[in-house]
Amino acid sequence: MTTRIFVLDTNVLMHDPSALFRFEEHDLYIPMVVLEELDAAKKGTSEVSRNVRQVSRFLDEMIHGVDEQAIEAGLALPDFGLNIRNKAVPSGRLYFQTRPPNVELPDLLPGNKPDNSILVTTLALKAEHPNRQVTLVSKDINLRIKAAITGIPAEDYASDRVLDDLDLLDAGYKALPEGFWSAHGDNMESWTDDRGSAHYRLGGPEIQDLHANQFVYFEDGSGPDLIVRSVGEDTATLQVINDYSEGKQSVWGVHARNREQNLALNLLLDPSIDFVTLLGAAGTGKTLLALAAGLAQTLDQSRFREIIMTRVTVPVGDDIGFLPGTEEEKMTPWMGALMDNLEVLTQSDDAGEWERAATNELLSKRIKIRSVNFMRGRTFVNRYIILDEAQNLTPKQMKTLITRAGPGSKIVCLGNLSQIDTPYLTETNSGLTYVVDHFRGWEHGGHVTLARGERSRLAAFASATL
Repeated sequence: MTTRIFVLDTNVLMHDPSALFRFEEHDLYIPMVVLEELDAAKKGTSEVSRNVRQVSRFLDEMIHGVDEQAIEAGLALPDFGLNIRNKAVPSGRLYFQTRPPNVELPDLLPGNKPDNSILVTTLALKAEHPNRQVTLVSKDINLRIKAAITGIPAEDYASDRVLDDLDLLDAGYKALPEGFWSAHGDNMESWTDDRGSAHYRLGGPEIQDLHANQFVYFEDGSGPDLIVRSVGEDTATLQVINDYSEGKQSVWGVHARNREQNLALNLLLDPSIDFVTLLGAAGTGKTLLALAAGLAQTLDQSRFREIIMTRVTVPVGDDIGFLPGTEEEKMTPWMGALMDNLEVLTQSDDAGEWERAATNELLSKRIKIRSVNFMRGRTFVNRYIILDEAQNLTPKQMKTLITRAGPGSKIVCLGNLSQIDTPYLTETNSGLTYVVDHFRGWEHGGHVTLARGERSRLAAFASATL
C-alpha cells in the first residue's frame, strides 16, 4: 500500500502539538508559511502560544545537527516517548518546503493570503508526486472548502477525536432486560452493609457489559435502581442506591424530579467517588444538583472545607478583561448560574430578612469563585470543586484542572456538549468528552447524562421544538 503525504495547516499544530507523531506510516509536509505563522504566534501565555512553543521544541530537536541534504531527504519521525493511545509508533518522514512552488496561483485565488500559499504549495506537491495521494489537513472549514474547489483532497484533523460519534458516549446507566434475575440468580450472594444498603454479587451473560459505578435499572419498575460497585472476571457486585425523590430524603431541600437526577445525586454524595461528570441540556438541573450536594457535604457533614465554583470564560485562556476588583469580583458576571441556583436553595417563606442576610453571609464565606485562568500550579485540599461549562475546555486544559485536586477533594464537571463556543472544539474532541470516556470504569469516578429538562414547561418546550 502506497503511503500518503499529509500537508499540515498551522491550526492543526496549534491545536495539538503531538499531531506530528499521529500519522503512523504516512509522510508529513510543512509549508514555509506555516512556520511563519507559528513564529508569529509563539509569544504569550495562552494555550495556543504554549502549544506553538512545544511544536517549535519538537521541530528543533528533530532538526538539530542535521545538514541540508538530510532535510531535503526528509527527517525520521520519532515518538518522543509520547503516550499515544491505541496508535502505532510513527514510521513516516517529515518534509519541509525547501524551494518555491513551481505552479502559479489560480486566478480564482486572488491575493497573497497564507491560506492561498498553503493551497499553492499543496498543488505543487501533487504535481511533484503524481503517484501518491497528497491531502491537506486543516481544522479550518473554509480552507477545506477552498481546497475542494481547487481539486485538493482535504480532511479535518481527526486523531484527537475521542469518539467517531457522540451517540457512542456512555450515558452512565442502562436498562436491564426482562428476566435478569432468573438468568443471573444462580449462586447469587446478598448482604447488607453497615449503612443498611443491600448488596448483590452475581454472575451471568450481562456481567461483561457492565463497568464500575454504572447504574442499572428495570424499565418496568420490577426492581430497585442499582449501582455497579465492582466487576470481576465472572461476577459483578451491585448495590441498591438511595432514593432522593419527592417524599423521600432531600439534599439541602432539593428532591430528584426524575431517575437521572436521582442517579446524579447518588454520585455527588458518595464519599468513595472523587470525580463526577454530569452532561445535559439546559434546564436538566446540573448546577442545582451539584451545588445542593456540595452545600450538604460542606455545611452539614463537614466533609469539605469549602466549595470552589469556576467556569470557563470564553475565549478560553485569554485575559478575563479590565473589569474592576479582585479575581472573584471579575468572575461575578460569569457566575449568573451560581447566583440563580443559590437563590433557589436559600429561599424560604418562613425566613425573615435578617435570616436570609445571615444565610447569604455564611454561604459567601464557604463558596469561593475562582477563574480557570489562574489554576495552574495550585493544589486544592478538602475542597468540593464545581467546574461549570466544561465542554469549552480542551483535553489538555481539562487535565491541568483535574490534577489540581489534592487529598480529600472532589471535582464535579458540568457541561452541555451542544453548546461549545471554543474555536476548533467539537462534540467528539471536547475535553469533557475526553474525560467521560477515559474515566469510564474507574472505581472512584462516575458519570450521568441528564435527559429531561425540569426548569419549566416553557423551557422544556423550547428545547424540544426550537
